[in-house]
Amino acid sequence: MTLKTFFVEDNATIRENLIETLLELSDVEPVGYAETEAEGTAWLTDPHNDWDLAIVDLFLRQGSGLGVVAACQKRKPGQRVIVLSNYATLDVRQRCTELGVDAIFDKSNEIDSLLDFCMEMG
Repeated sequence: MTLKTFFVEDNATIRENLIETLLELSDVEPVGYAETEAEGTAWLTDPHNDWDLAIVDLFLRQGSGLGVVAACQKRKPGQRVIVLSNYATLDVRQRCTELGVDAIFDKSNEIDSLLDFCMEMG
């Protein structure tokens, strides 16, 4: 099964490298991206947009990934939201869990775990 994946990441280099890696090593189909909280929230909460997985960074050019995550709390069954951040501290992990995130991964050392998560979903 191909995972229709939406990315909320404001760093183009990180976003492009992540997409390239996921395309190569998992069944991810990119369906779009946003660089701000408002763009990400609008796209992910639009009922006309079809997605299986949202990968959200916490620190965005405008707004916060936590706002995006909070807006996705009433997502459809089967839709997963994960956080990929350089700031995956215990406090951040707890806050993300409270907001209904399915998983949180540290950009610096948990990319393999992210890939495993995507492969298990697909």
